Amino acid sequence: MSLLSPPLEAFLAVAQHKTVHGAASSLHMTQTAITQRIRTLETKLKTTLFVRTRRGMVLTQEGEALIRYCHAAKSLEGETLATIQGAATQSDIEISIAGPTSIMKSRIIPGCLSVLKKFTQLNIRFDIDDIENRHQKLKMGHVDFAVIQPEHLAREMAVKQLKSEQYILVCTSAWKKRKLRDIIASEHIIDFDPSDRLTHHYLKMYDLYDIAYHARHFVNRTESLAMMVIEGLGYTTLAKEFAKPYIADGSLIALNHSKTYHHSYLLAWYARPEPPRYFSAIINAID
Repeated sequence: MSLLSPPLEAFLAVAQHKTVHGAASSLHMTQTAITQRIRTLETKLKTTLFVRTRRGMVLTQEGEALIRYCHAAKSLEGETLATIQGAATQSDIEISIAGPTSIMKSRIIPGCLSVLKKFTQLNIRFDIDDIENRHQKLKMGHVDFAVIQPEHLAREMAVKQLKSEQYILVCTSAWKKRKLRDIIASEHIIDFDPSDRLTHHYLKMYDLYDIAYHARHFVNRTESLAMMVIEGLGYTTLAKEFAKPYIADGSLIALNHSKTYHHSYLLAWYARPEPPRYFSAIINAID
């Protein structure tokens, strides 16, 4: 059972499947019926919600705002239906949180365990994502919370300042007899993708950037990145907590006397006038 209106259900389906055909199949309706509902909604709101592209139906800025409303409304359904139908019946509630590997493993998942035990109808999807586009997932309504960098903060987002992550420069233990400047001047940097500038920021902070060999390998999983470093394919920056077991087992060593770079993160979400108790509990549990 859904408390959303039929036009909004059609809108959500098109946003999820990217095509009218996919939305029609998921709702067991004709494509014509889906199109009519979207047009009715656009007429009522006096705006355009989608644009057609080669990649399918893409949300406009107004569509992004509406989908956030729909996801907020859907997340309230579980508690609302439980209240209406009585305490004996509880509907599942789905919440998703996107964040980088280090913070997810060390703080977010452990912090949310008590929330999951308290709110047994709550289902959380932990979206481990090391690419710094998590603010886009939040904007598009793909997640309810996202760990983002301060420069990605949008004016309408609500935020909580998280403890900064400490990053260290690491390389394979096979290079333990090599000098720092030799490694930086001749070896590849290994990063997540071309937009990942964390290692560059570290090098600049310690006046090492100008001597560095700037060729880079890319891999968008922290575990795979660590494996490439262990195999001697380059060096990188890793969160100190994440790197700790690799250093302890001797597969990695910390460079530059273990000096750290502090990287700021925010927990971001879109504010709700009356957030449900589990929503506030999640915010309070993450530091």
